[in-house]
Amino acid sequence: MRRLRNVKIVATLGPASETYDMIRALHEAGADVFRLNMSHGSHDEIREKHRIIRQVEKDLNSPIAILADLQGPKLRVGVFANESEELEEGASFRLDLNPADGDAKRVCLPHPEIFEALEVGASLLVNDGKIRLKVTDCGPDFADCVVVAGGTISNRKGVNVPDVMLPLAALSEKDRDDLEFVCGLGVDWLALSFVQRPEDVNDARELAQGRAAILSKIEKPSAVERFDAILAASDGIMVARGDLGVELPVASVPPIQKRLVRKCRFAAKPVIVATQMLESMIESPMPTRAEVSDVSGAIYEGADAVMLSAESAAGQYPIEAVSTMNDVAVEVEQDATYRQVIEASRSAPRHSVADAIVAAAREVAETTPIKAICCFTESGTTALLTARERPRVPIIALTSLRGTARRLSLSWGTNCVIADDVHRFKIAVVAAARAATGGGFAGPDDQIVVTAGLPFNVPGTTNILRVAPCDERLIFNMENE
Repeated sequence: MRRLRNVKIVATLGPASETYDMIRALHEAGADVFRLNMSHGSHDEIREKHRIIRQVEKDLNSPIAILADLQGPKLRVGVFANESEELEEGASFRLDLNPADGDAKRVCLPHPEIFEALEVGASLLVNDGKIRLKVTDCGPDFADCVVVAGGTISNRKGVNVPDVMLPLAALSEKDRDDLEFVCGLGVDWLALSFVQRPEDVNDARELAQGRAAILSKIEKPSAVERFDAILAASDGIMVARGDLGVELPVASVPPIQKRLVRKCRFAAKPVIVATQMLESMIESPMPTRAEVSDVSGAIYEGADAVMLSAESAAGQYPIEAVSTMNDVAVEVEQDATYRQVIEASRSAPRHSVADAIVAAAREVAETTPIKAICCFTESGTTALLTARERPRVPIIALTSLRGTARRLSLSWGTNCVIADDVHRFKIAVVAAARAATGGGFAGPDDQIVVTAGLPFNVPGTTNILRVAPCDERLIFNMENE
């Protein structure tokens, strides 16, 4: 299914989008990737959503990526005798391991690992940062705090600890069970929540055993500090701005977003910009102008994908939200300023033959009347390198591996085609020409660029480029040689 834009759209599924008709409509409206939030829903419910997505994929003959988002360690306070209390600025408040119901003076925080890491002066943020506490004294089973910003604290509200590296693994026992379950289903991407260090990514990769690509969610200050190492260990990145905006000054999030997106592009790894992109569309059929500007900003920065969360999972207008995001992307990418920004930020390395081939393909396509760049790829690397160049013409990624085609559905500008195995370059050109004409990317009188690696079907061997016509006589002659 050809899109009229390059940036991809990720749509989260939930109660508002769990039927075949709705999921198909979301894909037809523009969703390229479906996110399964493992924080919500039983395994049976997740299995059913997975089944429906694959049925839509089959019915529309359109590769669809499925992203399973693991919950990660959830840090929450306990419960209160009165269900909630008001904390006033300047008041004292204690967090401890005592399981008794809380009151206006204290509440249980059933996470001894937090107390192990806390230091005097550290901040604790409750309920998405609405309540801010500063530690005045602490021990292995308590933290005495002063209320810096007060408000209502209630049962099981989340806690963020921005100032310290917590001795927590990114994968809880629930995450490990969920990881094995979704890998068994056959999801394409695993999103890791609350990554703090590259070792978190390596642990998940060892458990996944190649069954899914690993995407790290950047939502903690420690992840920003160690981003280069985390990026190197990951297959992709999600800039999860919700928790970033809680644990860091909110004004610092936009420059961090720009910096991380640019680094991901340099590394040729997909990056998603997420959280509250069209938040008002949960209840309104129209977004705010600020939300449209936010989506546009991520696209101008060169993000591979933008994501809808509650808008498509639980909102009243899921199809409208996807359509709006699609329309914004189309409009932005038609703007001359978009090309200027994207090309000015191009700074890809040139350390390998593959780097040189994809750069040459882009330059040929931009200086001659080429209609598309067709790349044969087994692992997906050639398509990712081509996407890094952000060419002005469509990218057609041809692969015999359905899993590769699905994973590439997250990558900027890639139009994925399942192709038969090829063992001769002539036949590869035939397949590329047919994919270009059959998909409406080129006509019989047009030309395309074809890149591939010899020998075929060996990852990492991209070493050949050819400008080829799409003439039907060429296809006929080559097939009969």
